[in-house]
Amino acid sequence: MSEDDDLRLLWLAAPASHAVWDDETWYQLSERAVAYARATGALSLLPAALSSRAGALIQAGRFADAAALTDQLDALGRATGLAPDLCPALTLAAARGREAEARELIDTVLRDADAYGSGRLNGMADVAAALLCNGLGEYPAAMRAARRAAGRDDLGLGNWALVESVEAAARAGETGIASRARERLSERTRSAGSDWALGVQALADALAGSPGEAEDRYREAIERLSTTRLDLLVARARLLYGEWLRRAGRRTDARDELRAAHHAFAGMGAEAFARRAGRELEATGVTVQSHTDGPRDGLTPQETQVARLAVAGRTNAEIGAALFLSPRTVEWHLRMVFTKLRITSRRELAAALRVQP
Repeated sequence: MSEDDDLRLLWLAAPASHAVWDDETWYQLSERAVAYARATGALSLLPAALSSRAGALIQAGRFADAAALTDQLDALGRATGLAPDLCPALTLAAARGREAEARELIDTVLRDADAYGSGRLNGMADVAAALLCNGLGEYPAAMRAARRAAGRDDLGLGNWALVESVEAAARAGETGIASRARERLSERTRSAGSDWALGVQALADALAGSPGEAEDRYREAIERLSTTRLDLLVARARLLYGEWLRRAGRRTDARDELRAAHHAFAGMGAEAFARRAGRELEATGVTVQSHTDGPRDGLTPQETQVARLAVAGRTNAEIGAALFLSPRTVEWHLRMVFTKLRITSRRELAAALRVQP
């Protein structure tokens, strides 16, 4: 098999890696798959590569970068006439906690699932619904969606579904359901041995295992997950630990974890989880400042992507080719960027964005 053949398999290996709890491989291979598809002009490979990369970036807490890729998926669909993959946009909306947007996308994906007879699309919609509802604190609804997804016996989606199911059931007071989901999760994590697998298992054990071991398991979950690329999961583990500490009457200790979680959620744009952490912080006596989502400068995700490529020295034609936009559209986006950042040339972009060219 040639090197090109090996590279063509990257987009297959990247989504498979999260089924075996290997976040580093998922993260690295998804990046390489996108680069390969763009460099070779392999439009047939690019949608799957972009989709996998967006998923990796969402779990890494890089929501703005993931949004730029979902914009590219949409642009690619318009350019090719193919239906875009809505799953990354759906997952992103759910992670952000944007209820109206997420529910509209869930309905659209479910209609597509019915039209194509796709059980996997049904599973994706249910996992996204569980993520959304856990962020919103709607735990019974999250539990129902997660259990539907876990019942589909899809290895990769089943992993995510069981993680959501344990949290939702534990928070809904359904200890039996939480315990069974924890046991099923253990069957999948014990053989993997990665920090991702062991971290989510420790979190499940803290939520649904022996109460006397809960604190040690929360600490283990945070420690293990902090070694991964999964910043969204790390923040969620801190939130759950902070909630547990507050309910144990340890308000001072709870504040440290809840502040860290709230700061992380607000920074990445996980609006519903940030509000949930904020409510918990306020219950400890802390006044929480409101945060608005989005970049400091008010750029849209596509404007941010255009600006970053311009900082990297790409011409308008090169930026357009990378993002499936016309050079004229790129020029229009740059004018909007200059106006919003109050600058007049590309030379000022790097400083305005606070990135290195």
